[in-house]
Amino acid sequence: MPTSTAVQRSRTPSPVLVRGPRGGRIATAVLRDATHWDDVVITLGYEHLRRHGLRHTGLTWFADAGVPVHVLRRIAGHGSLMTTQRHLHPDVHKITAAGAALSAHLSAVRPPRSLPSPTVITR
Repeated sequence: MPTSTAVQRSRTPSPVLVRGPRGGRIATAVLRDATHWDDVVITLGYEHLRRHGLRHTGLTWFADAGVPVHVLRRIAGHGSLMTTQRHLHPDVHKITAAGAALSAHLSAVRPPRSLPSPTVITR
């Protein structure tokens, strides 16, 4: 049986970034038809392109811009941070830059000049 918090959370609507003309949520099928998605991607030669892939791209760009993952979770409407994290795909340049930043940090760290003398305990 769900806890009262879980029940409360399920009754609380998540924020909607874009609303339909009557104020409700926009179904993905309506969005696809309204934008003529299938015709557009065929005309452009991108039949492999999926709208959900653009969702991954958008969330990754938000993350690259420094938006915290807990905010991304709210934007995406995910119930869990793990789901949001699975949507993020840093490119090789971001990964290389992270490694360079770590290397620079570690090379700036200086070891202590001398180790402290060991404490001798006598009885």
